[in-house]
Amino acid sequence: MNKKTMKTVLSIAGSDCSGGAGIQADLKTMTVNGVYGMSAVTALTAQNTTGVAGIYEVTPEFLKEQIDMIFTDIRPDAVKVGMVSCAGLIEVIAERLDFYHASNIVVDPVMIATSGSELLKQEAVSILKKRLLPLALLVTPNIPEAEILGGIKINNETDMETAAEKICDDYGCAVLIKGGHRISDANDLLYFKGCKKWFRGRRIDNSNTHGTGCTLSSAIASNLAKGYGVEESVHRAKEYISGALEAMLDLGRGSGPMNHAFDVKSDFAE
Repeated sequence: MNKKTMKTVLSIAGSDCSGGAGIQADLKTMTVNGVYGMSAVTALTAQNTTGVAGIYEVTPEFLKEQIDMIFTDIRPDAVKVGMVSCAGLIEVIAERLDFYHASNIVVDPVMIATSGSELLKQEAVSILKKRLLPLALLVTPNIPEAEILGGIKINNETDMETAAEKICDDYGCAVLIKGGHRISDANDLLYFKGCKKWFRGRRIDNSNTHGTGCTLSSAIASNLAKGYGVEESVHRAKEYISGALEAMLDLGRGSGPMNHAFDVKSDFAE
């Protein structure tokens, strides 16, 4: 029997015990997008569709061990970095990714959950900016996160463009500002080296959006791993998100998860 390989993606993020965001959402997304997903867990969270009750961080030493074990065996073709809630963990991630010359790094700067809970400690923000973002190919903030990274208030699409340019200039990476929070509904802005591209998404009337940021960044990383460029990877990821939302899964009492497996056709799923 002929052996086969496939493209691989590492998610460095927190666990969501309710399955809609974090590592769980990342691995589902990677599977459906045709890559082999792996994980290095930064924290365990006690959360559901209504909010976050608690966060239990791993130690920097244990996170380093996880990353080392992955890179020394199954080297990832892309890396997605999600929820990291303290400076020490961000330092380890940046040092290890730099050490291994990791490629196709997508940083989803998870600072605020869909439910409104604050996930990134303030003292960690400066380390994120100084150490991790300069390593990234792409950073994917929502509006509140882009305000923090860009240092400006965003009230309209012109402000989004200004913030994107500043973030790109400051950290040297491409930036995708997601307009779903307060502005432009599903319209997202991709900016890099003076070039901007608006992705005009279709508005889907679905209040169950738990984990959309995690899912989008994982889908982008998956497509980068498969060899697509940044713009095409974002386009394909946006289409995937739309399909997952249009499946209209309804679970939980709050902002529920999407159906990450909406496109899976299998006898085993019956």
